[in-house]
Amino acid sequence: MSPIRRAEPRSSAPGVFAQTGGLTPGVGEVRVVNRNDRAIAGLVMLAHGMVHTYELSIPIFVTIWLTQYEVIDLGITQFPVNQATLGAVVTAGYALFGLGALPGGIVVDRVGSRRLISACLLGMAASFLLLWLSPSLVVVAIGLLLWGAAASVYHPAGLALISKGIEERGTGFAYHGIAGNVGIGLGPLLTAILLLAFDWTTVAGILALPALVAAAYATRAEFDESAAVAADGGASDDSGDSNDSKASSGISSLAELLTESRKLFAGQFVLVFVVAMCSGLYYRGVLTFLPGLLADLPGFAPVPISSLLPAGLVEMLGVGASEQTLQPQNYVYSGILMVGVLGQYVGGRLTDRIAIEHGIAGAFGGLALLALAFLPIANAGFGPLLLVGAVLGFALFVVQPLYQAAIAEYTPAGTRGLSYGFTYLGVFGVGALGGVIAGTILTYASPPVLFTTLAGIAAVASVIGVVLSRTTRPTNE
Repeated sequence: MSPIRRAEPRSSAPGVFAQTGGLTPGVGEVRVVNRNDRAIAGLVMLAHGMVHTYELSIPIFVTIWLTQYEVIDLGITQFPVNQATLGAVVTAGYALFGLGALPGGIVVDRVGSRRLISACLLGMAASFLLLWLSPSLVVVAIGLLLWGAAASVYHPAGLALISKGIEERGTGFAYHGIAGNVGIGLGPLLTAILLLAFDWTTVAGILALPALVAAAYATRAEFDESAAVAADGGASDDSGDSNDSKASSGISSLAELLTESRKLFAGQFVLVFVVAMCSGLYYRGVLTFLPGLLADLPGFAPVPISSLLPAGLVEMLGVGASEQTLQPQNYVYSGILMVGVLGQYVGGRLTDRIAIEHGIAGAFGGLALLALAFLPIANAGFGPLLLVGAVLGFALFVVQPLYQAAIAEYTPAGTRGLSYGFTYLGVFGVGALGGVIAGTILTYASPPVLFTTLAGIAAVASVIGVVLSRTTRPTNE
């Protein structure tokens, strides 16, 4: 495979990625993108936002499930509901979110991204409709499994589409990440607001509607999925196989899957894969129970809604309004995640300005230090908590464009879907164990032990970044 080259835009029409100063040109130049880039960007930004809206609304529901349910009844046996057992239930859905990424990556190389993205959106809508009808925690678990299976195909499909269809790849990853973080932040916020007026099952049903609308849009969008590969001298869908890989038209057999997988893991991709796993473990470990952790900190007592409204209005609304309370931790949690929008953008810009390996080493090193400092600073008061929370939100997401871009540098275009499939198997499949790790530590140990464990995970990824920076990148030939 020839080295990845950045193609010049083929249209002068300004688009969503237009930047003054550009990513690589001189100061004052304006980079523009073509209609195909804008169409792809619109679809992946919409779908990515939907995926993470649902993903991060689940921890808000977790705080309700911990109080609403007492046992998990499997018929032949029962388990008490606590952070450890509920963490295992949530992890089952989150694990499938990652485990399905590998078959999703294989399929996307054969059938293309559009079909998988449409199926993903429809499946997520169905899963939240099942939560709406849920009579027990067992059915909740089934709904989460369905969500995980449907959502799992998105990242290999969406990221392969960006890497092969958008010419300004680094900026594409950045805007894609920003859209995901909008969903990550707005999902919990919207869920918390809806819970003021409805019970959690009704909220789940309402949340299913946007995915249905997005799926309808996905079936109508028009674009060339391989435009950037063709512009780089590879093969588009209409020009046959490229010389990048035997699997440039997709994996067609188990033997070919094993062959292409061995090629990937025989090289430096294996180190990037470990970085992805560390990112997933840290991400899931810190976020799954973060609303509950925040609730135990100073300044997070529930606030009666009646204290925020005029007395006459409270009397008019009745007893229900006087008993309703705001849960401050849910809104701070959402705000922390919204800061990740800036982290995603900065991370995407960094991929075009510095060596990716240096970025990985520095960003994960920062996450390790932040894990050690988080609780001491958060316990100092509400103001310091907001500050360290904002830094956490930024740092947690600045790493994502870095390892996503590293995949594009260390793998051939022909197996890009497979590569991202393996990557998100690591991020969300292996990474889902972060929920079990967090729940178990919080049940049987303490929050400081959890954050020390997270610091160790981030340190491993930082060291790998240093190792990669001292080796020669593959030529992909």
